[in-house]
Amino acid sequence: MAKTVLTNVRCFAVGLDLTSHSNKIELSSEVAVKDTTNYGGDGYKEVVGGLASSEIAGEGQWEAGDATLVDDAAWSQLGGEGPWSISANNSAAVGDLAYFTRAMRADYTLFAEVGEVAPWASSAKSSWPLVRGQFAHPPGTARTATGTGTALNVGALAAGQRLYAALHVLSASGTTPSLTARIESAPDGTFAAATTRATFTAATAAGGEVVRTDGTAITDAWWRIAWTISGTTPSFLFVGTLGIR
Repeated sequence: MAKTVLTNVRCFAVGLDLTSHSNKIELSSEVAVKDTTNYGGDGYKEVVGGLASSEIAGEGQWEAGDATLVDDAAWSQLGGEGPWSISANNSAAVGDLAYFTRAMRADYTLFAEVGEVAPWASSAKSSWPLVRGQFAHPPGTARTATGTGTALNVGALAAGQRLYAALHVLSASGTTPSLTARIESAPDGTFAAATTRATFTAATAAGGEVVRTDGTAITDAWWRIAWTISGTTPSFLFVGTLGIR
């Protein structure tokens, strides 16, 4: 990706698409520096890495009134954990770069001086690793029946590595709609021999979840999201991201 001016940052916070409600999104990651300086260091400090963490901070225009608006979502999520997925200047199409984690919405600030457009500001602190991966399902494609997503060559897992996956259910409609998404792997892109590696909790409304494999080595290099939908005239909009850490 070439140098870029930020004009279309995509940010999905649990079950909310923040893209049209935000004008500033920042993602930071750090490793704590622990001093191990000793007499054998020839006069130089020595350090090792401690605990790692990441944080998402955002600002934008305040709106309220239903679950698709920032105030309703931020208020209900405050103090709770869920998936956050972020990208820079793309449409969140399958294969586009994504950064994602499981994070706790830690604070929420709103309102300002008279005459100003009502603002909001909020941040979320990670409780799982930050993963650099890709989108596995786009936000603008409605799903009304059971199906499978695009095959992606993400790579095999060595022992100790995990495949992480985030699901953001942006909307659900119909009578008793239910969406059960899962992550599958296969030796090749045909998925003739697919294996389910992780399954999300059945979703009946907007929300989100992050899942991961157990750290066992997996030789399959191809991955995809698949889903089972039930109900009467069900329809779901959702986003999926996945990556290895």
